[in-house]
Amino acid sequence: MTEKKPSADQLITEIIKGIEQVKGEKISILDLREIENTVCDYFIVCEGSSNTQVNAIAGSVQKLVSKALKDKPWHVEGEANAEWILLDYVNVVVHIFQKQIREFYDIESLWGDAKITVIETAH
Repeated sequence: MTEKKPSADQLITEIIKGIEQVKGEKISILDLREIENTVCDYFIVCEGSSNTQVNAIAGSVQKLVSKALKDKPWHVEGEANAEWILLDYVNVVVHIFQKQIREFYDIESLWGDAKITVIETAH
């Protein structure tokens, strides 16, 4: 019996919850489906104020997604210095930045053709 992968919408919902739970900020969803030759369907980008918070966001996202959807990232990168952690859920890739690193790489501009949805956070 093959396990059914959660839908992108379910995954995005749990990822956003995980980010908000530890007060991740400036959450954006980049919809890459209309762009040719992309590695995934969505990027979720957010930021934390320190490497401790960036690590906490990554941990929170993984915990919530695992608990709610029984899914874990195919690949995780950047946990050692926690300036930019990438969680690769295949169709959805989460980028968790420290503020200055996010500004430096500015991936929202690199993917300027993507439809960008900004999530209003409650704090």
